[in-house]
Amino acid sequence: MRKSLFTVFTALFVFAFQTPSIGGNENQPIGARSAGLANASLTLSDVWSVHHNQAGLGHIRKVSAGVYYESRFLMPELGLSAAALAVPIGKGTFGLSFNSFGYQLYKENKIGLAYGRSFGDFLSIGVQLNYHSAVFSEMYGNSSAFTAEVGAIYKAGKKVVLAAHLFNPNQSRIAEYNDERIPSVIRFGARYSFSDRVFLAAEVENGLYQKPSLRAGLEYHPVDVLYVRAGISGNPFNSNFGFGLQMKKLQLDFAGTFHQVLGFTPKISLTFNPSASNEK
Repeated sequence: MRKSLFTVFTALFVFAFQTPSIGGNENQPIGARSAGLANASLTLSDVWSVHHNQAGLGHIRKVSAGVYYESRFLMPELGLSAAALAVPIGKGTFGLSFNSFGYQLYKENKIGLAYGRSFGDFLSIGVQLNYHSAVFSEMYGNSSAFTAEVGAIYKAGKKVVLAAHLFNPNQSRIAEYNDERIPSVIRFGARYSFSDRVFLAAEVENGLYQKPSLRAGLEYHPVDVLYVRAGISGNPFNSNFGFGLQMKKLQLDFAGTFHQVLGFTPKISLTFNPSASNEK
């Protein structure tokens, strides 16, 4: 038991100081499609937009849902599970998201309610309100906080898409002790489509307590049922790969991430998508 706890907290410590996307109820990247692209996902529009850029909801026209799981560094104690739902109503789309990270001695939860709307064919904007909760063994008890997110996607042409996203602009407090706050994070991204079957996405992320992180990913759609993805990210350097299988109204996505210190993380998601196609 002690050895297991030591391994878990060692992994948490190393990963928190080397990767900006984990720890302190920060905004976790979700979805195996996004993971295969090194999480360069700001410009994408699918049900997982409730987790990476709510503006993407503005282009969803039918009810969609998805579930996701990753086994971080192949350790059950560092598992991350998530779910997403998108429901078009009127001129916009509402989204509901949930994710949970950790195990019985340390767990972070996030629930979000989002709304995204498109304004013509070129601009979409989305917002989200989140409730965060954290449990760190019986000794430390529970803590909670609210955060907000806002994002935009702009189609600058037939081949170029630009996007921006801001998470937790007011630095919400998650614990009274030491005035612990959830970091604010801003991201800018772009996507270039070489054709209807190939695109390159890239983005930069910057937060108050981290150096800028660069990400880039490529998606190739060789045949109707198959997607192939690869990506890289910096600070620290990670390599990513993935693939997706389109099965009528269901899409199965798998991705793997290699961390330079802690090793391999497999990720899988299953999405119900009545339109049977991803945003191009």
